[in-house]
Amino acid sequence: MTTTFQKRQKEMKRMEKARAKAERRAQKKLEPNSTDEEPLELLTGPRPLDDDPLADPLPAAFRTEQS
Repeated sequence: MTTTFQKRQKEMKRMEKARAKAERRAQKKLEPNSTDEEPLELLTGPRPLDDDPLADPLPAAFRTEQS
């Protein structure tokens, strides 16, 4: 008969964990999103070279001239 008691204890523990998890979720939902981080800044670097083959995504052979 001890197995029935053990099963009940295990089920009670599982239910308690689920209740605690639900409480944490509800608490987290109520808290406003507070980010103390600074906003990201746009980084600038050197200008690409005019003859840099990696600067242009399309090679000259595949470009279409637009007038």
